[in-house]
Amino acid sequence: MQTVAVTGGSGKLGRHMIQELQNRNYRVISLDNRVSPDLGCRQIQTDLNDFGQVAGALEGADAVIHLAAIPAPLGFTNAHIFANNAVSGFHILEAASLLGIRKAVMGSSESSYGFAWAPSRFSPDYFPLDEYHPQKPQECYGLSKIVNELTGEMFHRRNGMQVISLRFSTIYKPEEYDRLDVTDPERHKHTLWSYIDIRDAASACIASLEAEGCGAVSLNITSDDTLSDWETERLLNHCYPDVKDRRRRLQGREAVVSNRHAKGILSWSPLHSWQTR
Repeated sequence: MQTVAVTGGSGKLGRHMIQELQNRNYRVISLDNRVSPDLGCRQIQTDLNDFGQVAGALEGADAVIHLAAIPAPLGFTNAHIFANNAVSGFHILEAASLLGIRKAVMGSSESSYGFAWAPSRFSPDYFPLDEYHPQKPQECYGLSKIVNELTGEMFHRRNGMQVISLRFSTIYKPEEYDRLDVTDPERHKHTLWSYIDIRDAASACIASLEAEGCGAVSLNITSDDTLSDWETERLLNHCYPDVKDRRRRLQGREAVVSNRHAKGILSWSPLHSWQTR
């Protein structure tokens, strides 16, 4: 049985992640700055900005799933958000490297492309949007995720550690779908109508944990469909008529943000939709 450390274990995805790992007979350690009374695993209250605490907490782990972060450019100063997210990511990978941990899964974000939180709105260069699209954030959160992806590449070059960074779309629980407005095409325009069910986000983490020979790679983790009841070509024609570079025609309500690389590299597919719960 492998021991997996999950940072942010008391958070939204972290809690679900821990349960799924335990369902698959992994031994789990939660690293978080707060202890949750209902997590059924070992918990270590850890300040991820303190390298000594991180190294001590990761001792004995075989792999790490790093989900802890300030999840948006809100609620704190820009400097604090960037420093917290970038430094904690470095500490996780540096400690893993020193302890001989060979696999890390890093929670990145689709926000790294820059559209979600941009103060000056701009359009994608082309559709569908894949991992080769330039990342152009205008704020601290998206920038911190890019830094963590680059940090993962550095550690792979240093010692061959496998680091898979997952660019999650907005993560939803099934019970949250009823509150979503999918009838207004403008409502989710700046996130490109992209989302991922929490169950599929967790399965992508596990697929990354169990993958072999991936090196350092960043992958879009998104659903197969959009958060809209409009067909996708109609959405793009209405909301992004300025984007003339269409790499292929999108069928029905097919997702604008492509998950093809994740499907191929991880042998993973999302199974859930807001339509079917």
